Amino acid sequence: MKPAVLFAMLLMVAGRTMAETEPEPLPDFSTCMNREVARFERQLVALENVPDLLPFAVGGTTGAIYCGGVGIVNCDRTGTPIPCQQRLAVEQELLATQVLMSVPEPDSFETEGDLGQTLYPQLYALARGTSAGDDCAGAEPALKAWCRAWQANNRLSVTIHLWELARYLGQAEPAVTAGWADEPPLVRPRARKASQGQDQ
Repeated sequence: MKPAVLFAMLLMVAGRTMAETEPEPLPDFSTCMNREVARFERQLVALENVPDLLPFAVGGTTGAIYCGGVGIVNCDRTGTPIPCQQRLAVEQELLATQVLMSVPEPDSFETEGDLGQTLYPQLYALARGTSAGDDCAGAEPALKAWCRAWQANNRLSVTIHLWELARYLGQAEPAVTAGWADEPPLVRPRARKASQGQDQ
């Protein structure tokens, strides 16, 4: 089983479990993506200041996959999950198109090393690829809506990966500058719990 599919199933189970109790608030898809983009930009700055920063990943799809999962869980919490997931699929497809428009074609810049000469053209071709067919065809409506939301997330993840590599190579603008992401809202710090033995 593919990691992304397993991750999706775990998110669905978690969503149902939380729905049986009191669901924990989750960000909407757009807010989630804005946070993940901002996280990547912080990593990029850290890499410039500390060149041997080992945990940094040039490109990863974990953030985009997580946000797609959050979007599906939020849809499951509504009374109309099918149309909600259909809208989520469209939102992800539109975002993928915007991201792709913000990166250059492979032959428009010169760079040294395999990342720019080999990986970037491959990711670019993959992000612009055409599906060989509807992988969700024949499924019942609920499963088809879920499937299409995840397929859209898969395509978006590849495009985000491409943008991250373009940023790393200095060939793309920050997402906020390019106009396909916004600054994420400030996160209010959690209240610190009183230590044991202190007066409450």
